[in-house]
Amino acid sequence: MSTTYTITLQNCAFFARHGVHDEEEFLGQRFFVDAELDVVAGDALQSDSINDTVNYGIAFTVIEEIVTGKRRYLIEALALDIAKGLCSTFPQIKRAEITVRKPNAPVPGVLDFVQVSVEHFA
Repeated sequence: MSTTYTITLQNCAFFARHGVHDEEEFLGQRFFVDAELDVVAGDALQSDSINDTVNYGIAFTVIEEIVTGKRRYLIEALALDIAKGLCSTFPQIKRAEITVRKPNAPVPGVLDFVQVSVEHFA
């Protein structure tokens, strides 16, 4: 049985223009992303080398490029694209759970944020 470990990037913040409404594209807003990544250890825990694991800085950049890239109408679609992007960049990731929070969702009421989580298995 192989060893696995979990890497979490919590509350990554980006300015982007996702959403269904035209105002969301025009004005933009902050989005927050959590990434929980289950990683097959391979040699990483013995080698103690950044080259054998998921480099957090590169993972953050992958998330940033997807979030700040093309507009998505649904944060569900955005979360899945992030999961797929991370899994394709790092083949040692076997499961990616991505949560996207949208604090300024256009709803007729008061709330802290709307949040969606997507779980993707590579």
